[in-house]
Amino acid sequence: MTAYEPPDAVPGDAYDAVVLAGGAARRLGGADKPGLRVGGRALLDRGLGACADAGTTVVVADPRPTARPVRWAREEPPGAGPVAALDAGLRHTTAEAVVVLSADLPFLEVATVRRLLTALRSGGAEGVLLTDADGRDQPLVAAYRASALRRELSALTDEHGSLTGLPLRRLTAALDLTRVPDPVASFDCDTWDDLATARARIREHGHVLDEWISAVKDELGIDLDVDTGILLDLARDAAHGVARPAAPLTTFLVGYAAAQGKGGPEAVAEAARKAVALALSWADEETSEAPSDSKPDATPDAEADTTSGAEPDAPASAPGPDVAG
Repeated sequence: MTAYEPPDAVPGDAYDAVVLAGGAARRLGGADKPGLRVGGRALLDRGLGACADAGTTVVVADPRPTARPVRWAREEPPGAGPVAALDAGLRHTTAEAVVVLSADLPFLEVATVRRLLTALRSGGAEGVLLTDADGRDQPLVAAYRASALRRELSALTDEHGSLTGLPLRRLTAALDLTRVPDPVASFDCDTWDDLATARARIREHGHVLDEWISAVKDELGIDLDVDTGILLDLARDAAHGVARPAAPLTTFLVGYAAAQGKGGPEAVAEAARKAVALALSWADEETSEAPSDSKPDATPDAEADTTSGAEPDAPASAPGPDVAG
């Protein structure tokens, strides 16, 4: 696949991303770690979402379906370790700022990536990385100057003849680094217990609706940011003003209408506003009372009898009182 080029990328903020996703996952019994799901989304896709505005995103692993297009690379030989994998990915990048990530970060967000890049650009360090809850460096949740990485990778190759099997600390030890504590964003899934913790936290951290929307968009291949508040208000008004089943049906029709018009978030918002107005109008019809002068008049004879104080005659067929009893 070719590199993903976001249409709204700002040249001054350009960066590339390298995601390492080809590890053996030994502590997970050799499971396909990047494909494991947290909150309905594969771990790899969650990481790709956090660096979606990268100019080029390189995933170092065997190709697989992903939520967005990426460029694929592989270290030689496969399984040669993280330093060799990073070198393989870096060869496909051109930006001076490079975000380097592992593929097992369930809580990494766009804001975290931007924070790393801001710290890198505003300071003189060669890299900015996160530290975990125990204060340990996490070199695979970091932003680096590509020139510094290439310099040290070349030095290691000259020293050892090969990058195979070298630990990342051999690379990062020679770099001038800034550290940013973040126990949440740096949390990675190395064991089944880690995975269970991440899955539980997704449902408890107060953003479950956002997680669900992101999972649905990934599953359906939708890249559209909409104001969920507008749609929730629409669902509420349709449920209360019309009937409960009207809520999901109306929101579906709003989405369909926006898609027909090939519109973006603005088209969704406009269709939702129209549907809200209709639902409120429908509710007004239910609760409004007819004007008093529109009530049907009584018949003339009955009105005359009432005003004279006389009781209207009983129908001839009506039975009389039971005087016998």
